[in-house]
Amino acid sequence: MSRDLTVAFATALADQNLRPVIFFEGQFATGWVRIWSGLGEVSWNGQSWAGAGSLLGLGAIDETGEVVAGGTAVSLSGVPLDLVQMAIDEARQGLPGRIWLGLLAENGSIIADPVQAFSGRLDVPEIKDDADTCTITISYESRLIDLTVARTWRYTHESQQVLFPGDLGFEYVTAIQDREITWGRG
Repeated sequence: MSRDLTVAFATALADQNLRPVIFFEGQFATGWVRIWSGLGEVSWNGQSWAGAGSLLGLGAIDETGEVVAGGTAVSLSGVPLDLVQMAIDEARQGLPGRIWLGLLAENGSIIADPVQAFSGRLDVPEIKDDADTCTITISYESRLIDLTVARTWRYTHESQQVLFPGDLGFEYVTAIQDREITWGRG
């Protein structure tokens, strides 16, 4: 897939001393969480990103020329046990998440513009714990996964009432579905 890279980004990719970083943003029940793979807090894209350092992990991101529903996982290790329950309570299936790959300049500044590597929706959180800390892994699926889900909405009066109470647009659908209508007889 072709990408629109800035000149500075393309030049940094060719540099012998490549300094990659990962940006992750995910929506949870009480708002957005934004972390990056560096240390400290950084501002990018009009937002503030908290540093997770080497505690941030990322699953494989596959990119093909085919139309397939892929996914990835974002993990955070070294999480104190008192924050685990909060992570469980905040995760909501279907909420969006995005991952960008960026590069740092020699002075530590972010080279414009990081490339969005993945965009999807939260699938399942998984927690692995030991005596002192734990690892939280959240799986994300591409929106293309929706193509495999059967639709439960039908063109019936009952389905229409759920969506738009009082609308009578499908009131007679069941009455005419098996009716034979002959056109053109006089």
